[in-house]
Amino acid sequence: MKYPKCPKCDHDKTVKSGFAGNRQRYKCKNCGYFFTVSKLGKRIDNYTIIKALQLYIEGVSYREIERILGISHVSVMNWVKQYRIIAPKNNEYRPTYSILTHNELIDKMKEPDYLKGSGLMLTELGDKFMIIKWERFRD
Repeated sequence: MKYPKCPKCDHDKTVKSGFAGNRQRYKCKNCGYFFTVSKLGKRIDNYTIIKALQLYIEGVSYREIERILGISHVSVMNWVKQYRIIAPKNNEYRPTYSILTHNELIDKMKEPDYLKGSGLMLTELGDKFMIIKWERFRD
């Protein structure tokens, strides 16, 4: 049976040595150091990270991204810092979004004035589609 390496001396001769806080405790036979293996956190796939960053760049707020993708807004903030993403400053356009099924998307695209005077981005969210539309502020 293979046990984890010692985090202090990187030696691979370790043995089980009881439990600490419901986690397995190990002892290094080389240096005598006791340690527990860190709990692995929930891993979020790269697809979701990319979608979150795309939405941020398009002007969607952290909380809205949280509601849309079901991930913490703090995670999104951390990714923005980690990847040094800078959303462009935009005062002329206002992004709005809709989440639609395939049939709703087809019906929406048939509306003759839907695209008039705006930009549009379509992205996939699992089995649904998201339309981000930019409309010019009108005074």
